[in-house]
Amino acid sequence: VSTQSTWGSNLDFSMETEKKIVNFSQTQKVYAFRLLPGADLYQSLLDFIKAEGISAGYIITCVGSLQKAVLRMASAKSVKTFEGCHEIVSLVGTLSPDGIHIHLSISDIEGNVKGGHLQIGSIIYSTAEIVIGCPNDLIFSRPVEPSTGYKELEVRHTQNS
Repeated sequence: VSTQSTWGSNLDFSMETEKKIVNFSQTQKVYAFRLLPGADLYQSLLDFIKAEGISAGYIITCVGSLQKAVLRMASAKSVKTFEGCHEIVSLVGTLSPDGIHIHLSISDIEGNVKGGHLQIGSIIYSTAEIVIGCPNDLIFSRPVEPSTGYKELEVRHTQNS
């Protein structure tokens, strides 16, 4: 599937799998908020989705710091906990009513960067300034994908679009 963008370049969204699904959103809501010291980053994102009735969301940006970061490494069952002040270098991912998939990168006082899947128990140190985009005409869900065994993102248009 190719589309002509407003700035004139061609974007190619073809995939080398049998499943070729591309969904575009025409409008979105944007939320900006700040988490205070002591808040659990993961739980706060879940609470936000529930409180606002979000059917599809994604992290636009986040800056802040953590006093404790809990991460699951790639393809690992166990988690690692990093104690002490860490800067949030990157927070990216998708939000849906039936689950979130968030990757977090943090740096320590020496500038060493670590990253993985955000887990519950990641606690804000001074702040987390978060901006979330929510496409009004899309619905995100996370059914189990048989080929991976993981809950993977499924994107649908709302019936009104």
